[in-house]
Amino acid sequence: MNAVSPEIPVPSQPVSASRHAVAVWPWPIALGLLTAFGLLSALLGQHGVWLALSWAALSIPLIVTVACLFKAWCRTPSVKGGQS
Repeated sequence: MNAVSPEIPVPSQPVSASRHAVAVWPWPIALGLLTAFGLLSALLGQHGVWLALSWAALSIPLIVTVACLFKAWCRTPSVKGGQS
């Protein structure tokens, strides 16, 4: 039962067996580690290859974030009217 209409039960969302909660974590962990490496390389190495590594390591998570936001904003609305 739900609060809006007690006579009509609310269907529960089926849990996808192919995508477990653990399967979501590798990319955020990888981006976090890449960010930590970029920050440490920027602090420890001020010249040469360390400078390039820090720029690359800090740019990749930013590019991934902007690409994911752009992809989410550009999706067409579903038939139900919301974002899918």
